[in-house]
Amino acid sequence: MSADPVPKGGDGYASAVPITTGNPAADAADDFNRARRQHVVGRLASRLRGAPADVDVILPFDEVVLALGQRGLRDLGLRMVDLDTVVGTVDRTRDFDRSFRPISNRPRQRFERLAAAIRRGEPIDPIDVYRVGEAHFVRDGHHRVAVARALGIPSLEGHVTEVLTAAGADRELRLHDLPLKGSERLFAERVPLPAEGRTRVRLGDPDDYGTLAENVEAWGFRAMQDSGILLDRPAVAAAWFTDEYVPVVDLLREAGLIGRDEPETEAYLRLANERWRLLRTWRWDEDVIDRLRASRSKR
Repeated sequence: MSADPVPKGGDGYASAVPITTGNPAADAADDFNRARRQHVVGRLASRLRGAPADVDVILPFDEVVLALGQRGLRDLGLRMVDLDTVVGTVDRTRDFDRSFRPISNRPRQRFERLAAAIRRGEPIDPIDVYRVGEAHFVRDGHHRVAVARALGIPSLEGHVTEVLTAAGADRELRLHDLPLKGSERLFAERVPLPAEGRTRVRLGDPDDYGTLAENVEAWGFRAMQDSGILLDRPAVAAAWFTDEYVPVVDLLREAGLIGRDEPETEAYLRLANERWRLLRTWRWDEDVIDRLRASRSKR
């Protein structure tokens, strides 16, 4: 792949790259020093904002795929890869942060050599990445990604292998999200919802997914007892979402029992548990709604 000339201002990358001096070696050294400073400043800013400690930690591919549940691989061939989506690594490198800024001086020599070559307009090979949802993980080409980002180059050609997973992932995924994603994956195996259900049914506490799965399975058992028809997991999940979840969430919202900023699934689970604690019933009717509303008003 032939690298584009280093931007010199007025072309969209001026804020990321200083004007070149015409000396590629000196400019490459400045590129590395600037990237190191950006890492240090970024860490300080994250601490001052009270951001999670892992906000800048590069994502480990193996742990992410374990949490999401691998279902298959698909070779996508050569594609242009948006470098903003490259947030992880296969080999668990300790040389770069999540934004591929160097976190020590260890990669300096290789970084500067590659930066100087790109500044001279020399070709570089495509990177090799795994795609998981919206995120990319580097198999080969960590320094190429780091230098390109330091130079303000928005994308690189790469060989892309897509990893198909049970639970989805976006480019905002962080290390501390993995327990929740793991619980989401296990829930999806127990309750294989249709597409709309997977979009709407969301919880913020990993343990709540297990509780909700038990609720759905209990609902499915009662439904089969009433109908005398044996249903598999996808059929139970689809029936629960259509016949229970959607109408009940609409009912609870109309009754004013779901807070304005409260996620609907968390409200559904909270009120379903409260209904059982107060009334020992699985029904949803006017009496149940009135009792729940009365209980809420007493707090």
